Amino acid sequence: MRKSKEDLLFPIFNYFLLTLISLITIFPLYYVFVVSFTDPSEYVKGGMQFFPSKWTLVSYKYLLSTPAFMNATFVSGFLATVGTACSLIVTAALAYTLSRKRMLARRLIMLLVLFTTLFNPGLIPPYLLVRDLHLINSLWSLIIPVLTSGWYILLMKGFFDSIPDSLEEAALIDGCNDIGVWFKIILPLSLPAMAAFGLFYAVGYWNTFFSAVLYMSDASKWPLQVLLQNMLIDSSTAAGGAAAQEMMNEQTIPPETLKMAAVVIATVPILLVYPFLQKHFAKGVMVGSVKG
Repeated sequence: MRKSKEDLLFPIFNYFLLTLISLITIFPLYYVFVVSFTDPSEYVKGGMQFFPSKWTLVSYKYLLSTPAFMNATFVSGFLATVGTACSLIVTAALAYTLSRKRMLARRLIMLLVLFTTLFNPGLIPPYLLVRDLHLINSLWSLIIPVLTSGWYILLMKGFFDSIPDSLEEAALIDGCNDIGVWFKIILPLSLPAMAAFGLFYAVGYWNTFFSAVLYMSDASKWPLQVLLQNMLIDSSTAAGGAAAQEMMNEQTIPPETLKMAAVVIATVPILLVYPFLQKHFAKGVMVGSVKG
């Protein structure tokens, strides 16, 4: 069957449009990457740098030797590791408990969890709670208020519902208690779901920004995203950008190359982790959303 002229033109136009959109999307990332590796003397000459003739790591070396930047990186790393671990434990434990039909007040607790997904308390109640718990300027103020998510609990509960009850019954007959069943049977079978939700939590903690602005007045406890925002926008302000301004005082390195290098450093960790979790990520999202 011969294709009409319109049938031939549509795929060509479609490929052209998608290629153009892809280039428009990728170019800012490519430009940030290139400028971060551009030699300062070459960048000072001016003009847009599509492919520098001289590559250098001087911007990265300076950032990684700056106490303020390294401290912010440590804070973000602490949130991404400790926060993710705590969130996974709480989410998995509550989701598994709700998936067991013998639990008392199971429906009531599920309604309360669902309520949190439908209604948001706003800004003032969480801030008052954090203040009354004396967590202002504490890194735990960036973990405890967002320790779990009602939506993630419901999705992970759907995954636990797909695990046969016979596995748990067999373990109990063999003398295993409920905690042992959870650690030895349920968690090993839940690696796809744990990897998927772990990636969600890790990205959220690594990109912590707004809650840090609310709860952190001590610049030494800023996560990387807050410091990066001050470098890019507010580095000239006295109160908000003091730590960032201190980093930008290096006269031999253009501030733009430092900013681009900071953006790359803040982005690369998540990009490096995702390929290793991609297989479990896709499987976990699908299995956790459909009860077999």
